[in-house]
Amino acid sequence: MALSTRLASPLRPALAALRWAAPGQHRGFSAPPGPGHTLDLRGIFPPLATPFSPTQEVDYAQLEGNLCRYASIPFRGLVVLGSNGEYPYLAPCERLEVVSCVRRALPRDRLLLAGSGCESTQATIELTGSMAEAGADVALVVTPCYYRGAMTSAALVQHYTEVANASPIPVVLYSVPANTGLDLPLEAVLALAQHPNILGIKDSGGDITRMGLMVHKTRQEDFQVLAGSAGFLLASYALGASGGVCALANVLGAPLCQLDRLCREGRWQEARDLQHRLIEPNMAVTRWFGIPGLKKAMEWFGYYGGPCRAPLAPLSPPQVEELRGTFSANGWL
Repeated sequence: MALSTRLASPLRPALAALRWAAPGQHRGFSAPPGPGHTLDLRGIFPPLATPFSPTQEVDYAQLEGNLCRYASIPFRGLVVLGSNGEYPYLAPCERLEVVSCVRRALPRDRLLLAGSGCESTQATIELTGSMAEAGADVALVVTPCYYRGAMTSAALVQHYTEVANASPIPVVLYSVPANTGLDLPLEAVLALAQHPNILGIKDSGGDITRMGLMVHKTRQEDFQVLAGSAGFLLASYALGASGGVCALANVLGAPLCQLDRLCREGRWQEARDLQHRLIEPNMAVTRWFGIPGLKKAMEWFGYYGGPCRAPLAPLSPPQVEELRGTFSANGWL
């Protein structure tokens, strides 16, 4: 069945009732796209790890220290309160203070994306407004997933539409099925791409065909696709992705920015060689060892990693050695 037919069938009743109403403007669903992106997301964004003290309190001094070290790397911006920031484990007041802390340290020419997705639409709207007040430039809104069986395309389109209508800052959709068990349906993404206050999507699923379709089907919209992992960054760029939000950038930020530059300059052989060396380290700090592995690797490259918040447990000594071996085997240690 053609994609356009599948999109029209299940979503037509929901979309017929929707009218985009972004802050300060009113546009119908069929309004033509704007002349260009209101914010340019091209480049690399590290989804910052949240530093904790040995007593598992947020360590703002160590956060500021990491930010000073990242300042010399040509990131397009930073992401706070994503999956790698242990967002579900932070209290509401901590979430806002982390955003404020990062904003104070971040040059104004670098973007600050802040996670604000909650399970309910109303809570997401409220937190998104608070993130904007704390200094976020863009809200990164993960799919609600607790009642995933009820999260149909129509329900998700309604959710994101209400959030985007109310948000004082642009919204980026966030699909991370490894954590949520829910892939934001392609048909919903294509519908939401037409909203004037939805800027793009961070897709962490790793389905390159799907990402290519997103780029192709939204080419007439003001919509940007971000790769959600360093493991498929080159492939995403080859298909037209704008940038990447990559956990590995917490550790190997400069090489990832180099990969970004090589792709933009069309130096594909050099880019491929570098991408190959990043695949296993990326898998080690995501799929294999997760955030405890990410934080341990950060320490080897001059950053503060520190402990995770319980119930996330530290790596065992054999796991640490395996992690180190992965970085060494690819020439990074």
